[in-house]
Amino acid sequence: MSRSDGRANDQLRPIKITEDYVSSAEASVLIEVGKTRVLCCATIDTDLPRWMKGSGKGWVTAEYNLLPRSTSSRVKRERDKISGRTQEIQRLIGRSLRGICDLAALGEKQIILDCDVIEADGGTRTASVVGAFIALGMALKRLPAEQKTAKPVLKHFLSATSVGILEGQPLLDLCYVEDSKAEVDMNVVMTQTGDFVEIQGTGEESVFSMTQLQSMLALAEKGCRELHALQKKILGETLP
Repeated sequence: MSRSDGRANDQLRPIKITEDYVSSAEASVLIEVGKTRVLCCATIDTDLPRWMKGSGKGWVTAEYNLLPRSTSSRVKRERDKISGRTQEIQRLIGRSLRGICDLAALGEKQIILDCDVIEADGGTRTASVVGAFIALGMALKRLPAEQKTAKPVLKHFLSATSVGILEGQPLLDLCYVEDSKAEVDMNVVMTQTGDFVEIQGTGEESVFSMTQLQSMLALAEKGCRELHALQKKILGETLP
């Protein structure tokens, strides 16, 4: 099959990372994956959640938000109550980041990653994971000397991408047109060692076989390795 943007089935969309897009944050990146654009900002806060105080450990969490005209029709601002979709996505981002963090090494501080979608063309949650990890790494590298940790907080590089089945073909990094028609849709979060942090997969309109699952995971691994290489160019080979 021919993809809507002419890519090969195993090809990521063009990716661009702009560092320090917001100068007032401890660290920030604008990540662009094709037409999907997400602003990821890191905030370091000494005020831990109440249930974490005195534990000797830190906390890493995330918030996710679609800006009103990030999609083809206006999305209402979530002022008083966030939607179930938003809760699910920001929990995914937070879980993924905590999965590769040594919270004891972080000490009693909290790092909040705000992921605001400027434009959505599929893969906003996976782009958020990739961008938030870079912002987190940048923020840790910039800690003042007196707040530097005795050992690295980050245990692994972390990236994420989407895969799916469309017209019977496994595809890497689905844009919205492909995602909206896919028979199977899956999001995969992986470390640079090839271990999984999270897999979300659904047969939207059909079941899928073990062979198809394995083909999608192979595509996801390829995409994530390419994203890890990009992250290393920004953060360096040594994790903070």
